Amino acid sequence: MRDGGDVMLVGRRKGSHGAGTWTVPGGHLEFGESVEDCARREVLEETGLELLTVSKGFACTNDVFTEEGKHYITVWVEGTVSDRAVAQNMEPEKCDGWEWYTGPEIPKPRFLGLENLMTDRPLYFSYM
Repeated sequence: MRDGGDVMLVGRRKGSHGAGTWTVPGGHLEFGESVEDCARREVLEETGLELLTVSKGFACTNDVFTEEGKHYITVWVEGTVSDRAVAQNMEPEKCDGWEWYTGPEIPKPRFLGLENLMTDRPLYFSYM
């Protein structure tokens, strides 16, 4: 999200499960890494952007990729970047490039986790 508006940075995946679908930057936790630190690292690695803020996880989705035999629980966080920030495609072998959209404008098909989040199927939780 940009600090001046409610938009999401999305790119079209390639070369992995979900190829051809649109989703936000993300990835797997490294051993001992917090969810927030993972979000900062993944966004920087994939887009060259440094997050100004990162929320604690606000929702998770139960994402079953039947054909690929993969099952993920995705923890969703929200981060902000400067309005002047420009995303770079740091991993062109994994993504076609990055674009800003409001939620309803995000192109389809969407990556399963993002689709689950946007269609009111997340499992909400909060930190105590």
